[in-house]
Amino acid sequence: MNIGIPKEIKPQEYRVAATPGAVHALSSAGHRVVVETGAGLGSSFPDDEYLAAGAELGNVADAWGQQLVLKVKEPIEREYGYLRPDLLLFTYLHLAADRPLTDALVTSRTTAVAYETVQLPNGTLPLLTPMSEVAGRMAPQVGAHFLERAHGGKGVLLAGVPGVQTGVVTIIGAGVVGTNAAKISLGLGARVNLLDVSHARLQYLDDVFGGRVQTMASNLGNLRELLPVTDLLIGAVLIPGARAPRLVTRDMLALMKPGSVIVDVAVDQGGCIETIHATTHESPTYVVDGVVHYGVANMPGAVPNTSTRALSNQTLPYALRLAAKGLTALHEDPAFLKGLNTHAGAITYGAVGQTFDLDVVDPATALRSGGVPA
Repeated sequence: MNIGIPKEIKPQEYRVAATPGAVHALSSAGHRVVVETGAGLGSSFPDDEYLAAGAELGNVADAWGQQLVLKVKEPIEREYGYLRPDLLLFTYLHLAADRPLTDALVTSRTTAVAYETVQLPNGTLPLLTPMSEVAGRMAPQVGAHFLERAHGGKGVLLAGVPGVQTGVVTIIGAGVVGTNAAKISLGLGARVNLLDVSHARLQYLDDVFGGRVQTMASNLGNLRELLPVTDLLIGAVLIPGARAPRLVTRDMLALMKPGSVIVDVAVDQGGCIETIHATTHESPTYVVDGVVHYGVANMPGAVPNTSTRALSNQTLPYALRLAAKGLTALHEDPAFLKGLNTHAGAITYGAVGQTFDLDVVDPATALRSGGVPA
């Protein structure tokens, strides 16, 4: 199969869909790989490493013109013109937070497989996990930075010093993001509250952290109790493929002290804080009611070498199967099939259709029938 890897053009996005090692694996399997010139530079992978791995270099149209296109982030408006019926797109999509892209994929009849909705029988999300790990580990680091007075925060050092209390981090959601955020927050010396709706998950993490993290049920009462003493609030809620629930409302901001910081990692799925909206690495924060909001939707893009390696490790086996078998790879694997979000003009992922009140076609049915039923 002919595979294209275009350069990411979202602001301050430096990741690339495949390392030179992954390209070597694809080309060694007999596939033609066209990498856009300079696509890997932001991740410290020069063009000559891709050439040595067996890739061809081309322009943006060359990369997008292949049968299978591998990306990191969802297409933005400037890229909609490359969408077409014979394109198989494999990337992060987060469609429940992006109606224009959803419409563009449906209208263009593109077959789009989302990393974030590939789901194994045990409920895990293998292609979302590596970036969730990165974002979770970055969130306390970012929050600590913006707690500094010079960056708009209240001037609290999360680690504290002898004779002075440590800072308080409250994390909503105890999945991959929340667990990694808790690890780093503890490492910084903060007091950590970790909330989740699953009692079994809280029991497990209480054992893992040896009681060093305060685990609490995620409910309105506990949130209202914690917000007044929280210096850094981290949103880490995920419902696969769907919009994140809004758990902290505008009126609840009044419970937080001025200069407190919110880092909402769920912003790429709409966010779990009512007042959050997507920002960029160039302009990452804004203030609402005295509270600093950080809403960068591609946090791992700030550490692209690590992120690209972690992502490519997980996506390569799936990319190899798509390249070898095309849509048959989805037919053969129910977990992989859950990644199908659009095909031949049909929405094929339930949570996306529910978010926008649009019709949904069962993915297996869509593949058999060629999309929207006649």
